[in-house]
Amino acid sequence: MKRNAYFDNAKWILIFLVVFGHMIQPFITDSKAIHTLYTWMYTFHMPAFIFLAGFFAKGAGDFKFIGKLAKKLIIPYIIFQVLYTVYYFFLGKSDWYTDTIFYPHWSLWFLFSLFCWHLLLILYKKIPPFLGISIALAVGILIGFADNVGHTFSLSRTFVFFPYFLIGFWVTKNQILVLKQKAVKYSALLFLAVAALVIYFLPDIDSGWLLSSKSYSTLGTVEFGAFARLAVYITSTLMAASVLAWIPQKEMAITPLGARTLYVYLLHGFFVQFFRETEMFNVTGIGGLLGIALLSALIVVMLSSKWNIALWQPVIEGSAKNIRQWFSKKRQSDMSA
Repeated sequence: MKRNAYFDNAKWILIFLVVFGHMIQPFITDSKAIHTLYTWMYTFHMPAFIFLAGFFAKGAGDFKFIGKLAKKLIIPYIIFQVLYTVYYFFLGKSDWYTDTIFYPHWSLWFLFSLFCWHLLLILYKKIPPFLGISIALAVGILIGFADNVGHTFSLSRTFVFFPYFLIGFWVTKNQILVLKQKAVKYSALLFLAVAALVIYFLPDIDSGWLLSSKSYSTLGTVEFGAFARLAVYITSTLMAASVLAWIPQKEMAITPLGARTLYVYLLHGFFVQFFRETEMFNVTGIGGLLGIALLSALIVVMLSSKWNIALWQPVIEGSAKNIRQWFSKKRQSDMSA
């Protein structure tokens, strides 16, 4: 699929919000404003990111694709599961040993779930879109009643977030770009603002509803769990659509970096966990929040830079293509000098 500035801009902005959200998470109990911002972002950034992953899975959904996908997702998952375990040990984290290979470290759940979503497509692409999405939503709601489905194998998140992936798989580019109409954009802006106000004035919302890794009994709302999850589905879908309505369509400085979000996702945890364990920052006001936002942007830019891609490509992709190209260009430059 030919690269499109709109989608690369969206991926860069969303991965920035992922990093920024992880950076400010330790401070959400200290400030109502930070807690509101954190919750507001979490209503849409992963649903939107997963939606885009489904959109770019157009050629997926068959067994021939699975081998390539395992190399791209499962092998890096295993490698980084080990790397983070060792890293946590040297950081002195008390629970460094609790996460086995089947219990994804922190943000690594996404790789495992993404692999599973492609497996599910083998079945779901044979079902009419409306029926398939309805079934996925029903499974996502019902899975919350199972107390033994949680972080292990990322099963809870796999089933709860799958409807966003499936919707992304079925929509077309033209359908997405309907969001760029002026009336839709202004309605979206109003909805985003109202959502922020509602989050601010309502009692604190348990982030477990947005992270989708806990059962209803764990969240303490078995009786109303299904209704609460349905409300989250509706809210997150509208929030994700509202944010996508405001993504720029033109080429920007960040546009090329949007093609390298996997590297940012896998590597930013080394920075975030270091900052958390050392308690290097203490965000209390708008100045500190802006500083963390700037630092998050710098981390994203650095981790999506060409030199970092070349450095980590052998580990993440099992290829040294960029390094060979660099040496080839350098040799040609030396010969022509």
